[in-house]
Amino acid sequence: MKEAEAFSPCHITGFFQIFDKHVDPLHVGSRGAGVSLKRGVETTVKVTEAKSDSADIRINGVRQEPAEVSKCVMISMLSRLKQAKHFRIGVEHAVDVPVGTGFGTSGAAALSLALALNDALGLGMPTIEAAQTAHAADVHCKTGLGTVIAETFGGLEIRVKPGAPGIGEIEHLHVPRNMVVACLVFGPLSTKESLTNPETRKRINEFGGDLVDRLAREPETANFLGFSRQFAENVGLISNRVRQVLDAADAAGFVCSMPMFGDSAFTLVEPESLEEITSIFRQFPGGSIVTSQIDFEGARLLA
Repeated sequence: MKEAEAFSPCHITGFFQIFDKHVDPLHVGSRGAGVSLKRGVETTVKVTEAKSDSADIRINGVRQEPAEVSKCVMISMLSRLKQAKHFRIGVEHAVDVPVGTGFGTSGAAALSLALALNDALGLGMPTIEAAQTAHAADVHCKTGLGTVIAETFGGLEIRVKPGAPGIGEIEHLHVPRNMVVACLVFGPLSTKESLTNPETRKRINEFGGDLVDRLAREPETANFLGFSRQFAENVGLISNRVRQVLDAADAAGFVCSMPMFGDSAFTLVEPESLEEITSIFRQFPGGSIVTSQIDFEGARLLA
């Protein structure tokens, strides 16, 4: 049996523009901006040769079916083997944030799985090529467009050219290394539903591209937050309870926005302001507070 572990940061997208018409999934993606978190997905894989292929995929100990994104990654990675073999593969995704609430968990699971399988199967693929497999799976399953390239490199990024790692291009904003991401999470929004809804897509593309260009010209953390808020207001997915949080934060001088896509609110603050913003979040029952430092390393194998 061979075992490998890998980690991918989770990621919050503040705003973006859709590019999903290319026939090659590696050229599909988004332009946008977001931030990677030190909280993420740690994936352990155990690979044993067997008479037939089988997979046991678990998230935080609970078996998952159909586990579409993970299976898509596994099929792609197994196809890279130079000689036909069969394996029993155990996958454990340890996810450190609420799933489906705008933290890019599908992309992080796919990315960490691709890196771990590359190691366990002895494929010898460069990190970027393994990450491309994760990007293609995220695109195919309609669970993300630009998440994987952002999580591959970490930091507070602008995705200036769409596509997979190695094809798309990002620029990093300078941000203090002790800055903290603070979120109040109420629940999920469907990324797949949002990416396929014609009206939502129209609003995303009307506003997203211009904001990416503006942030590239003025790459400041305050602009990232302000443009994220403008985008959320124009896309029109803010729920009543998130609206109340945004209003309360505004009144206290904090610029918050909504992760794409989650029924949640987020901001970036200096450490000395963390208690104040979380005390505002605590005023709203039914939400869970998630805080994290920024991950500047990106996805990686673990020793």
